[in-house]
Amino acid sequence: MIPITVVEFGEAEEKLVLEVLRSGNIAQGPKVKELEDSFAELVGVKHAVAVSNGTTSLVAAIEVLDLKPGDEVLTSPFTFVATLNAILEAGATATFADISEDDFNVTADTLAASASDHTRVLMPVHLYGQISDMDGISRLAADNGYAIVEDSAQSHGSSQNGRSSGSFGLGSFSFYATKNITTGEGGMITTNDDVLAGRLRVLRNQGMRARYQYEVAGHNYRMTDLQAAVGIPQVARYGGTVAARQRNAQYLSAGIERIPGIVVPRQLSGRSHVWHQYTIRVTPSAGISRDEFVTKLDEQGIGAGIYYPKLVFDYDTYRNRADVRIGAYPVAERIVKEVVSLPVHQNLSTGDMDRIIEAVARAASTN
Repeated sequence: MIPITVVEFGEAEEKLVLEVLRSGNIAQGPKVKELEDSFAELVGVKHAVAVSNGTTSLVAAIEVLDLKPGDEVLTSPFTFVATLNAILEAGATATFADISEDDFNVTADTLAASASDHTRVLMPVHLYGQISDMDGISRLAADNGYAIVEDSAQSHGSSQNGRSSGSFGLGSFSFYATKNITTGEGGMITTNDDVLAGRLRVLRNQGMRARYQYEVAGHNYRMTDLQAAVGIPQVARYGGTVAARQRNAQYLSAGIERIPGIVVPRQLSGRSHVWHQYTIRVTPSAGISRDEFVTKLDEQGIGAGIYYPKLVFDYDTYRNRADVRIGAYPVAERIVKEVVSLPVHQNLSTGDMDRIIEAVARAASTN
């Protein structure tokens, strides 16, 4: 089986983890600060605030914006459930905008069409590793006084016109086990706002700026030095990681794009793609359903993932909530039935990729 993702650590991670263990300081400490500084440099922002996971990074980013009951966060319906759960946990109302089939992300136009008098925050989700059209979304936010929280969980280092995801507003990143940079669990919030950065550091530390000096009702969202030690070397070599994923994506597309009924993903003009996922579309003209297609890949030893099988609110627990406002999203409703992610990770060999291409061709031809 060629797995859809492989998590590998080397001597650099082992050395830093051992250093932390021997220091006896395994809670939040100097390694967390080192990871924050290196990640802020990667994103190109003044501040990076490490937290316990990607979901808490979203919750904290929304909370420091001081929303009131009934205020709406406008986001994508095509995303992982953490996006929606974070909005609800922060006490806001979730609303949605349709996506573009070109990059699977919301656009300035779809956000504008779905905004209401109660919209306060735009939360684009940079899905699969490609940043949304943040130039357009930033103009929309500036024209209407909206705040921006970027769900950058899958897009570490992606950019538009040289400006990185997570630098257009409050950026929220995940370091979950399958992400391009991982600490097992962990997250990061990025910002250029000194005041918001200070408030985030207080919020993650039980509301304390100094020991037993409580400023707000906070949370324990702290990251440990053990987690940070795993992440620091990955940030240092991240340029090579992304370059390998980009080469692999190009190789896969060259082999798959001529297969009838299969639409390959593409990097849009002015943007960089870090290829967290390589996601094709199995369209009706392929003559085989997406789910049948995935079964055919599995039979050939190719790991594949469906991210995501339903729109984020399309579950009983969300449908009748007053704080989840649902409309019609025709593009997302179609795309969610077509997407399949294939292995693209940096550990693939040319032989692996040839096997993937051949398996896709066989699966698409058996109808």
